Amino acid sequence: KTLSYYLDKNQVVAELKSNVKNGLTADKVIENRKKYGENVLEKPKGKSIFKRILEALLEPMIIILLFACCVTLGTNIGRLIGGKDADFIESIGIIFAIILSTTITVVMEGKSHKAFEKLNEIEKRSTTKAIRDGNVIVLTQADIVVGDILLLEAGDKVVADGRVIESNELLVDESHLTGETHAVTKSSDKKYSKNTPMQERLNMVYSGSYVLSGNAKVIVTAVGKNSMLGEVAEELKKERQENSPLQEKIKKLGAKLTIISSVCAGLVFVIGVIKLIATSNFTFLNLQETFISCIVLIVAAVPEGLPTIIAISLSLSVIKMSKQNALVKKLVACETIGCISVICTDKTGTLTKNEMTVETVYSNGIEEDMFTFTNEHILNNICLNSTANLKKEKGKFAFIGNPTECALLVLNEKNKRAEPYKKVRENALVLKSVPFSSSTKIMTTVVTFSGQNISYVKGAPEIVLEKTTLSTLQKNTIVERVKTHTEQGKRVIAFAHKVVSDLSDKNIDGELIFDGFAVICDSVREDVAKSIKECKKAGINVIMLTGDSLVTAKAIAREVGILKGEYSAVEGRDIDKLTDEELKHKLSYVKVIARSTPLIKLRVVNALKELGEVVAVTGDGINDAPALKSADVGISMGITGTEVSKEASDVILLNDSFSTIVKAVKWGRGMYDNFRRFILFQLSVNVSALLTIVASLLFGFDSPFTALQLLWINIIMDGPPALTLGLEKQHKDLMTREPIRRDASLVGKKMLVRIMINGIYVAGAMLLQLKTNFLKVDYYEMQTTLFTMFILFQLCNAFNSRELLSESILKNMGKNKIMLITFGLVFLLQIVITQFGGSLFMTKPLSVLTWCKIMLTAVSIIVVNEIYKLIYRKSQKLKLSIHKFNERLTRKQVQN
Repeated sequence: KTLSYYLDKNQVVAELKSNVKNGLTADKVIENRKKYGENVLEKPKGKSIFKRILEALLEPMIIILLFACCVTLGTNIGRLIGGKDADFIESIGIIFAIILSTTITVVMEGKSHKAFEKLNEIEKRSTTKAIRDGNVIVLTQADIVVGDILLLEAGDKVVADGRVIESNELLVDESHLTGETHAVTKSSDKKYSKNTPMQERLNMVYSGSYVLSGNAKVIVTAVGKNSMLGEVAEELKKERQENSPLQEKIKKLGAKLTIISSVCAGLVFVIGVIKLIATSNFTFLNLQETFISCIVLIVAAVPEGLPTIIAISLSLSVIKMSKQNALVKKLVACETIGCISVICTDKTGTLTKNEMTVETVYSNGIEEDMFTFTNEHILNNICLNSTANLKKEKGKFAFIGNPTECALLVLNEKNKRAEPYKKVRENALVLKSVPFSSSTKIMTTVVTFSGQNISYVKGAPEIVLEKTTLSTLQKNTIVERVKTHTEQGKRVIAFAHKVVSDLSDKNIDGELIFDGFAVICDSVREDVAKSIKECKKAGINVIMLTGDSLVTAKAIAREVGILKGEYSAVEGRDIDKLTDEELKHKLSYVKVIARSTPLIKLRVVNALKELGEVVAVTGDGINDAPALKSADVGISMGITGTEVSKEASDVILLNDSFSTIVKAVKWGRGMYDNFRRFILFQLSVNVSALLTIVASLLFGFDSPFTALQLLWINIIMDGPPALTLGLEKQHKDLMTREPIRRDASLVGKKMLVRIMINGIYVAGAMLLQLKTNFLKVDYYEMQTTLFTMFILFQLCNAFNSRELLSESILKNMGKNKIMLITFGLVFLLQIVITQFGGSLFMTKPLSVLTWCKIMLTAVSIIVVNEIYKLIYRKSQKLKLSIHKFNERLTRKQVQN
């Protein structure tokens, strides 16, 4: 591989000790297989089911839940042995949360080697002709070794990397590696410098490419893992060890909660022990009760419902996103896609249709309607001066042969005034054909048609024009028109004809009558420009990485709105020269990287991730697979995508539409908001409970809750009300916000302020009731009142948690009907427990009047939140007014 493209072809043959005429001997085949390796890809070792389960159980939140489960089980077993009431409901709930989360992680998010296996399957199926011991034989791909002489012809698949040593108009499609739409003409006579990009090495063929036309003799220079395709496979073998942004944040949150709850529990235990000693009630039984209460407090501070709400929300989102044509393969991608800050997109097949299409036809001095123009000579040229064919499948044309010629045939078939190309060919007799060559850049076919011998010529405009009878002025005018299209990255094919009697080569393509030209391009998908605009509105940076030329890449990038203003476009070779730090700096203003290779794409993705960006990669080719796998979210095309790219990705777009990504981002952001709603609610409950218990003990009161009541608060608040927050509908402003950065906390400053306001307000109300009995309840009803009041406070606070920002909850109050129903059911359940569960929960029945007073008190937390949000909105409006005033003042000072 290292001595191929920049050496003379004879040097390559000599270095590999091969023979162009006779190929390798049997002994040399064995020697080269040992020396250079086999033409197969080494399969990576898969993880055992045990290891995958162990990894899932070592997630930070799961470790906390396991600890909480052990503590609650031990405590209740101790109570059972001591002859006291025990309640294993909490333990069962925690175990269920652990099993659900672990199962989903192992079954649906297990590390997959399928992308690699698909790549290997593709490699094993292919066969090719080769010369060995002077004989032409057919070998399977696995049998090929370095030094083999391969015989390639139209329709063959290239089974190893090789240097072209003889060629006859060899045209190769290597879009799977380069991403280029256009077929590439290969030549044996070329020689390049060492730093020439892969796309420009026209003396090389690469494994996985297809021969479209012509033939060649090639010497194999690299096989298996040493081939370009092998490099892709090696990258696919590497496991991604990084956590998703949400996993990172949950890890940090879990650590903080553990520390805070442990410190508070320790404080409560110390205060409890001091109080027991001060009141002469220090006994082992009372000490045990104090310890149990502290352990329950730690358990109550852990939101064990979080893994469950994440699992349920992700599962529901998979269903919803599939209805939007986004098939999610890995659940974690549902939330990660909502945090995307950069999309690294391929061009071919993602922004464009990966289908050569005629955009316009120039004829009779004007650009004509493609579907109704009547220039008979252009239409006949398209049909007769061609070796391509079409096949209709499910209402669409499938290309057979050169993509450019096929695009022209589609134009003919769609023209309402043209005869089908097959019928035109039946009515004509081909007298002579001169195929397209890289040296002449034209193709000529002479036919007997309508009683005349007509020479049809098509090819590069500059060559065709020189052979016509047009004046210099006319030629210059057409050249300017052609230049306008080529500067936009489009391909122009010119047409000319001539009635001939002499069939000599000089006569058939000289003094031609110019007919016009066709502009061909890989057209942009209709919805892309709008989707790019929506991405920018949502604060998402879009970077194009393509194997195409810089001219084509810039043209497409400008057309869809990626490349504007001060942003720039560069080539892959420019990226290769940069250090990692220089690359990170450059990525702040580069929007297009042309001539990009798989490894360059991968390097760009990793650099962006190191900058703290949440990166999505879109692609459809094998060349995209390493970057797809390394990205936070890999998004492949379901229709045009290769099996390898689909298996390497996290999300598959079933309709190949870039706009589906925008819809998926919206779903992801909505889900992320729901996680934060859940956490806002859960932490408000936890802080309220901690502050109430600690403050009660500090002010000399007994704990307002029994251990069982605290467990019930934890169960019911981790349950239905919290889960319904995960079903909140998407809000309209989701796609006008900036993306959430990878290093952003789940609990921001604004959320923390609201948590503390709610916690302090609830704890204050509970202490006020303990101190003043403002609800005027009997002494024996006091603990029941406090217990019920706390539950109702949190139920009302669940409504506050529906709005993360400063909007009033009244605006969307009736939209989450499941939550309203849940509120009613939990309220009824609390009435049953309070009125009839006295023996278990140590409660006393309350009067209707007391229930009304408790309910009114609980509703006040909504009023407090609404007042806070109103003040916040007014303050923000005032800040904005002051800012605008200062700006106007500054402008006036500058003008003066």
